[in-house]
Amino acid sequence: MSPRSASVNEELRRRSKERLLHAAVELVGERGYEATTLGDIADRAGSARGLVSYYFPGKRQLVQSAVHRLMHRTLEEALEREPRTAEGPERMARAIDAILGLARDRPVLMRQHMAGLLQVEVGFVPCPEQRRLAQLLRDTVARHGSQDVDRDYPMLRAQLMGAVFAALMPGAPMPLPQLRTELFERYRLARELRVAAPPAAAPPRAPPTPVPPPPPHPGGGWGRERSSGPRRPTATRRSVAVEEACGLPALSNARA
Repeated sequence: MSPRSASVNEELRRRSKERLLHAAVELVGERGYEATTLGDIADRAGSARGLVSYYFPGKRQLVQSAVHRLMHRTLEEALEREPRTAEGPERMARAIDAILGLARDRPVLMRQHMAGLLQVEVGFVPCPEQRRLAQLLRDTVARHGSQDVDRDYPMLRAQLMGAVFAALMPGAPMPLPQLRTELFERYRLARELRVAAPPAAAPPRAPPTPVPPPPPHPGGGWGRERSSGPRRPTATRRSVAVEEACGLPALSNARA
C-alpha cells in the first residue's frame, strides 16, 4: 500500500480538528464549561484523546476556537442567504441579527464564551477561526460605507460583544429587541430590514382557563366585572409588542 499523500494527510487533520470543534460546541452548550472535559470532547468527536492536546494548548483555547467557528459559520450563512445582497445596510442588519440570534439560541454556550474571554490567563486568543470571523465583519463594515475599517471594525466587534454580554448577564439581562433597536439606530438601519434567520415558529397557546362569574354582591347586583382570564403584566405586553415590531418573536422569553 502506497503512503498517503501530503494533501490527504492534511485533509484528514482538517476533518479531525473540525470534529473536535463541533463536539466542543455541543458539549459546552449542553453541560457548561466546567462540566465538560477534554476527554469528553475527544470521545464525542470519535478522536484519540491525545489529538486534543496536539491541536490546542488547553480547553479554554479549544472552546474559544469552537465558538469563533460557530459565529463565523452563522454569520456567513446569514450574509449569503437568498436573496443575496451587496447592499451595506442590509448586510449590517443581517450581521447584527446573526450574532444576537446566537445569544438567543445558545445562551449557555455564549455565556461561557464571554466568561472565558475575561480570564486573565487566556483572554482573547487570535486563531484561524477568529480571523475568518473578523474578515467577514471587516467586509461588512466596509460595505456599510466605512472610511476607516481599521477603526470601525473593532468598534462593531465591541458593540456586538457588549450586546451579547448585556443580554446574558445573570440577574439583570437586557431584552434582545431593545439591544437590537439600539444597534440599528447606531448604524442607521431601518427596523424593517429582514432578520438573519427566520424565527422559530411559536408553539400553539393553550386556551385560557374559564373563570367562573363572581358571586352576587351582598347588596344585589354582580359587583365589579372580572377578567375572563389571566392578564399579562404591562411590561410583558410592551416587550412582546417590541419583539413583533422588530421581527424577533420570543426573544424576551429566551432562557439559559
